[in-house]
Amino acid sequence: MSDLSAVRRAAEEIVALGLQIAAVLNNAGVMQLRPTKNAQGWDTTFATNHLGPFALTEALAPHLPDGAQVLFVASAVEDPGRKPAVAAGFRGARYVSAESSADGRWQPGGSAKPGMDAYATSKQCTLVTALALARETPRLRFNAVEPGFTPGTSLGMRDANAFVRVLVKVLAPVVVPLLMPFMKILGTPKRAGRMLTRLLTDEATGTGIYFGESGQPMQASALARDPRFQDRVVAETRALLAGSSA
Repeated sequence: MSDLSAVRRAAEEIVALGLQIAAVLNNAGVMQLRPTKNAQGWDTTFATNHLGPFALTEALAPHLPDGAQVLFVASAVEDPGRKPAVAAGFRGARYVSAESSADGRWQPGGSAKPGMDAYATSKQCTLVTALALARETPRLRFNAVEPGFTPGTSLGMRDANAFVRVLVKVLAPVVVPLLMPFMKILGTPKRAGRMLTRLLTDEATGTGIYFGESGQPMQASALARDPRFQDRVVAETRALLAGSSA
């Protein structure tokens, strides 16, 4: 998902199969501790979390049957008012433009920890994309979900040293279930998987909804709820991707 040429090639191969696509789950994501560039020279986190899923969805949408579900995995760290995210070091999304984000440039005053602004901004773009496309293409169902903080996955661990990766892998399955009754944002891959599956397969699920870790609708940041901002992000993303020869 980080390489635009690979995304476009994958979409072509999927369509060429001639099979009906029941649903699309944009779940791939990274949170780099040390920012890197992808094959196109773009910020890898922004490319993987937003540009790749956006390009794939745009390519597949015309081939989806009416009522098909397209679900984007977002994150509440986009909201500067989200207390657990602030406590972890996030300062909300720092969007300037799609081009600036691809270049790894964010609004000043963000997180002191490298990579957090890129992650929060990419996830806000993912969220507003779902909300904008829901209004733009009513024949399909576009939604976003915050799956909760899920230790034990490889998100954010790819850049960690071997000791930290092993420690998290061993402790997370034991500690997280004990803390979940007291910390609602905590979850496990199994619980998140069940919720995502339910949202994907429930034909009663509407469109343009942002679901929280419990599977119930939640509120995004004030900026993410603004239709004008949603449309701006989508328009700028399309322009950026259209200008890429990858």
